Amino acid sequence: MSNKLEIATLANGCFWCTEAIFQRLEGVESLISGYTGGTIKNPAYREVTTGRTGHAEAIQIKFDPTIISFQEILDVFFSTHDPTTLNRQGYDRGTQYRSAIFYHSEEQKLISEKFIKELTAAEVFDDPIVTEVTKFDVFYDAEDYHQNYYNNNKTQGYCMAVINPKLEKFIKKYKEKLKQ
Repeated sequence: MSNKLEIATLANGCFWCTEAIFQRLEGVESLISGYTGGTIKNPAYREVTTGRTGHAEAIQIKFDPTIISFQEILDVFFSTHDPTTLNRQGYDRGTQYRSAIFYHSEEQKLISEKFIKELTAAEVFDDPIVTEVTKFDVFYDAEDYHQNYYNNNKTQGYCMAVINPKLEKFIKKYKEKLKQ
């Protein structure tokens, strides 16, 4: 393992779903659910869900780039949500569910923009990609009960109805990249 971990901050809908996917990837050392991209300090979930704070539900990933690259993380990101729906993922609606990459370096910005251009040129999606690529500013950890949500609540209705199908599709497609 490399001593130099990198950070990726991504928003692609409900962080419960996103967390369940990315924490299973080899090379992801840690992951936290939270809020970013908004206008107030230390927002609470009840404020973020109104859509008035401007924050997105997001995850912050610490990963080992010698095991998984930022581009591979983007591949998983774009294949596990719909980046063509503005402020919406499935039944979740509002700016807090937007598709966004909050880059931590110019390299991440360039890789993200290039990846989106390549997906667009390859016509991977029927509609235009609306994922925003925004400079990272600050990340606020979500409340404790949001952390490791799926693993702690697998029999909860939302987990069974929404997360399980996404997770099954992800595992099937990325089985060679999963933690053992």
